[in-house]
Amino acid sequence: MIVIGIDLAGSEKRNTGICILNENLEAKCFIVHKDKEILELIEKFKPNLIAIDAPLSLPKGRKSLDRKEKIHFRECDKKLFEFGIKFFPITLGPMRMLTKRGIKLRKILEKKGYRVIEVYPGATQDILKIPRKSVNTKRLREGLKKLGIKIEGRKLTHDELDAITAAYTGYLHLKERSLVLGDQKEGFIVIPKP
Repeated sequence: MIVIGIDLAGSEKRNTGICILNENLEAKCFIVHKDKEILELIEKFKPNLIAIDAPLSLPKGRKSLDRKEKIHFRECDKKLFEFGIKFFPITLGPMRMLTKRGIKLRKILEKKGYRVIEVYPGATQDILKIPRKSVNTKRLREGLKKLGIKIEGRKLTHDELDAITAAYTGYLHLKERSLVLGDQKEGFIVIPKP
């Protein structure tokens, strides 16, 4: 079993973290920039599941992120609020670019036959009671290791640590230890069972 976790950047100029996580929870991480590089890694490893840290759908009733509209939240976003999890709305400034890129990548991958889910590492970290990258990357790494994830010895970027978290969320989903928030028409976000 292989899960690929992607901490997607809004722009190809910024770092995108990728984690290849196997059945034994051995994590191999990469930093890439372009969609082409992401797709090449996916084709190389042929994962059972791809867990992307980026919004992969628009709120119901919203046609585009380019026009101002009053609809800002999806059902899955509202559920995160209920869990007390903080996040940026998909219609907020830089989140628009990330959402567009995420939706585009999801469509490409699903056309190729891959199973893709939306995850949010911040939610996973909150639920599993490990620090977010904004608090302390060293403690985040230690928290991931306590979950049984075998992390390579080199210093990892916060993008790679979030990619590991994304992949681990996908791993939990395949093991049926996750909750799926949202609805079929609008899209889902996957979080660990508390």
